[in-house]
Amino acid sequence: MNGKGLTLWLRLAVVGLVAVAAALVLITNQWLTERFTETTRSRAELRLALYTGNLISELQRNSVVPVLLANDPSLLGALQNGVFSGTSQRLISFQSELGAALILLLDAEGRTVGATDRNRIGTQHRQDPYFVEALRSKDTVFTSWKRETGAYGFTFSRALVADNKMRGVVVVEVDLMKYERAWSGFADAVAVINSEGQVVLATEPRWRGRTLDEALQLRDAPSAIERALKVTADWTQNPPDAYVKGEAVMRTEARIPFRGWRMVAFTRYDSVREQVNAFLALEIMGFAILLAAGFYLLSRRARFQSRAFQRESAELRLLNARLQREIAEREKVQHDLEAAEQTLAQSSKLAVLGEMSAAVSHELNQPLAAMKTYLAGARLLLQRRRPDEALSSFQRIDDLIDRMGAITRQLKSYARKGGEAFAPVDLRSCVGEALSMMEPQLKPRRVRILRTLPREPVMVMADRIRLEQVIINLLRNALDATRDVPAPQIDIILTRGDTATLLVRDNGPGISDLDKLFEPFWTTKKPGEGVGLGLAISSGIVADLGGRLTARNTEGGAVFEMQLPILGDGMKAAE
Repeated sequence: MNGKGLTLWLRLAVVGLVAVAAALVLITNQWLTERFTETTRSRAELRLALYTGNLISELQRNSVVPVLLANDPSLLGALQNGVFSGTSQRLISFQSELGAALILLLDAEGRTVGATDRNRIGTQHRQDPYFVEALRSKDTVFTSWKRETGAYGFTFSRALVADNKMRGVVVVEVDLMKYERAWSGFADAVAVINSEGQVVLATEPRWRGRTLDEALQLRDAPSAIERALKVTADWTQNPPDAYVKGEAVMRTEARIPFRGWRMVAFTRYDSVREQVNAFLALEIMGFAILLAAGFYLLSRRARFQSRAFQRESAELRLLNARLQREIAEREKVQHDLEAAEQTLAQSSKLAVLGEMSAAVSHELNQPLAAMKTYLAGARLLLQRRRPDEALSSFQRIDDLIDRMGAITRQLKSYARKGGEAFAPVDLRSCVGEALSMMEPQLKPRRVRILRTLPREPVMVMADRIRLEQVIINLLRNALDATRDVPAPQIDIILTRGDTATLLVRDNGPGISDLDKLFEPFWTTKKPGEGVGLGLAISSGIVADLGGRLTARNTEGGAVFEMQLPILGDGMKAAE
């Protein structure tokens, strides 16, 4: 057999060995994957059974606490006599014996009269669901609600009855958050779902309050290309049950015998892949040794071709050196570009800071002027020995300080373009509050104010503070426009139709340039009297509320018109 025939035989042997190795590895991979996956699933189900047992044990242990406390004579006596000096200490002793997270004793009005946490004494719970539900039921009531932090609170509550009269409510808070911290150390993700399909406990905080499908969609599953690359790199994985944070996971679920709750756990396939790959690595290593022997025989022939490859290698080294220089130049350009982007971002921050500072200065001038007027009046009243009336002025100053704090918070929210807490607002009351705010400036000027308001409420969905600020800005502009008018007059007209329309009309000289009216920092006032931000801010606020703010000139002065969507019955139902 000549050298050419021997080489062909060796190549066929290598190809056959590779084919046999590939088939054997595929079969071994499939069998081991199924076996280890089933083992991992069984362990996950066992761990899930332990979690559910711990959870239901904690709930059952805390559910009997309200029953015991509802029959305690010392608590009933304290509610009947109104003497609560030893109530908190009594509850603390119960807490140490029963292991409850928090115990509250509420009187018939929902006020906390005893608590294991003394900082909670005096707090009001009249509108809380656990208080309301306990009054309606004679048995122990379980309540879950979402806190401001996003976590859920869980309580058992029961009414305390003496002489056939409801005397108060005992509330026992259950700490289920400790299980979230424990679960996060043993599983990739665990969630508890209530009967309404919402996640109430989860190792992923963003899942709380959502359905499980919504929670899993917080991060999209990998794209088709990414999946193909992942399967190519790790082909030992079976089709996953779900995706968490873009990672394929195994899903196991168990029923909790409490109010229709369910617990779902997600476990990654890392342990399965590690075990399968470890075995396959040994198998592949054996075939690799056989292939190495075949490659050694083939390499002898390749030595004769190595000289030609050396010449090509020299050319490739030169090409590689050129590529390295180009890469270095590109990295330098990329570094310069990043530095320019950082400089631009810093400049943008400084511009926003300047605009916010100017806005704060503009918006606080009005409350500061009002405070100065009230302080002067209070000083005069005290000199005349009229302290009661002076106290009224001080109360108004305190209200103005609160309003200034609210204004700064709203301005920061305006700069961030963040969301506000909207609520139904009566435009008539907003007009009244704005006029009350402007009262110190209106009295010295003796401006005639004509109000035309409907008798029925004109309800809109808005942030009350920001809406009042718009009206104040419109009144302030009208007041400035009538400064040189012999008989100044401002008309305020509120109508209700398809929209809520508020007109603020003055008898001043009108607006010189309507096109630039709502641009920031454009003003016709003298330096020191204004910076030109009031109408720009007002226009932005009205736009955020879904309305529009326009201006026009008439024969008798200028008219500003604000239109907002009416809050009708349909919108109330949606809210």
